[in-house]
Amino acid sequence: MDKRRQFLIIVTSTIITMANSLTEPNIPAGETDPAFWNNLAKESILKRKKQVENHKIAKNLILFLGDGMGPTTVTAARILRGQLNNRPGEESVLAFEEFPNVALSKTYNVDRQTADSAGTATAILSGVKTNFFAVGVDARITVSDCISAEGKEVETLIDWAQKAGKRTGIVTTARITHATPAAAYAHTPDRYWEGDVNTEGIEGNCRDIAQQLVDDNKDINVLLGGGRRYMLPNDTADPETNKIDINHRRDGRNLIKEWEADKAARGLDYKYVWNKGQFDAVDYRYTDYLLGLFEPNHMQYDLDRDTSASGEPSLAEMTKTAIEILSKGDNGYFLLVEGARIDHGHHDNLAKKALYETLTFEDAIIDALRMTNQEETLVIVTADHSHVFDIAGYAYRGTNIFGLVEPIDPTEKTVDGKPYSVLYYGNGPAYSEPRKLLNEEEMQDKGFAFPSGVPIPWDTHGGEDVAIYAQGPMAHLIHGVQEQNYIAHVMAYSACIGAYKGPDCDYEARTADISSATRMSISYVFLIFATCSLHRLI
Repeated sequence: MDKRRQFLIIVTSTIITMANSLTEPNIPAGETDPAFWNNLAKESILKRKKQVENHKIAKNLILFLGDGMGPTTVTAARILRGQLNNRPGEESVLAFEEFPNVALSKTYNVDRQTADSAGTATAILSGVKTNFFAVGVDARITVSDCISAEGKEVETLIDWAQKAGKRTGIVTTARITHATPAAAYAHTPDRYWEGDVNTEGIEGNCRDIAQQLVDDNKDINVLLGGGRRYMLPNDTADPETNKIDINHRRDGRNLIKEWEADKAARGLDYKYVWNKGQFDAVDYRYTDYLLGLFEPNHMQYDLDRDTSASGEPSLAEMTKTAIEILSKGDNGYFLLVEGARIDHGHHDNLAKKALYETLTFEDAIIDALRMTNQEETLVIVTADHSHVFDIAGYAYRGTNIFGLVEPIDPTEKTVDGKPYSVLYYGNGPAYSEPRKLLNEEEMQDKGFAFPSGVPIPWDTHGGEDVAIYAQGPMAHLIHGVQEQNYIAHVMAYSACIGAYKGPDCDYEARTADISSATRMSISYVFLIFATCSLHRLI
């Protein structure tokens, strides 16, 4: 190491040490008083004691899936939410963290210790665990082997809901043909067979995911996300870029026009939109089928999103419109909402984008909670997997979540004398040798890649358990540590669909409980009315 660089490191380390000695933890008023913590715990106990299990049959099901939203992501997003509200942040609570029922989900695939999004989404949506890269098929298949997948298809919550007469919808910030949304409606041994350009030369009868969406899923009411590239033919330029994407279809099919033609032929009220202006003009009262494809590829990160009429809607806006359309059905609905770009931000070590995507995901959940009745709507929030992402050091309370660790413990100083970030990745593209001298001002940029420990093109998923949060009918079944496929079974049982239709969901007992509760309520109201009338007579 040359003398100039060594001198710079020593000076920097000295400045940081001096700065740390001048800073103090940001402790909210009252937290140093033991009574604060005792009262907080008592309030939580009282709240839990008042909780009543809801055994009703769910009319509506909403599954919020934060792709890559592992435990550390939730913690860091919680801190960020608080800091954006001028609080230290650690004491904050995200909306879904207030749900009364929480469990842990074991995310491994049948053949992998650490999972991918295709296998995990299939488990969550079908109730059957499967292999890495597999979409909507069971674990008897061989990945990327078309012939092995024949007859191995699994049904999903979309299928069960439609058979029960419910409306259905999918909202995502990824391509609508990407792994998670695809697992709701498609069947393929390879998640990347999204368009016909990806399936050329494949032995067997496998069809690409985009084709399956339009040919086999004509009754899904709402489809919102990105992914025009696999829907347009290669003689048609994209309406936004005015270019022909190399991923445009080679079979000459325009799947968007085919989707529109099907709805028109059946006399249905439908709309296709591809920008925010068109989306904002949709009147849900006169729309029963909505297809919105807002990008050739994935939708933009919320921090980069063009909010003008030529841009694209937010995840919360798409969720709100989806619920408005789906709520018109007499038999209820199933809605899948994926916060996809949490995962993408982490893959590129872009922690700021990933955490803001998590807050955008929370915004969508908040809007859904405002629009629904928890007595009849089961809402589950979960992740498909985690990431190798963590919070490091022993920073003071309230330290900027995108900043440097302050103070650095004197007994655990860095060997190279350089400061280090609160957030870091176990692996990914931001690795550097020797370690970079971090600049806290640069670290606030939305495009800053946080340091990683192992140099690979993008970070990997993490293998630890993720949380499941639930409220609504039968939400109390979310408990303990469960295999990930359990989620689909709880949702199906809650609504008496799929394998749990009729007697298999204790239908008679649950409807009897509802009738009994209704009679008790009516009797109670009558008693109050009679008492009040008697009082007036006296």
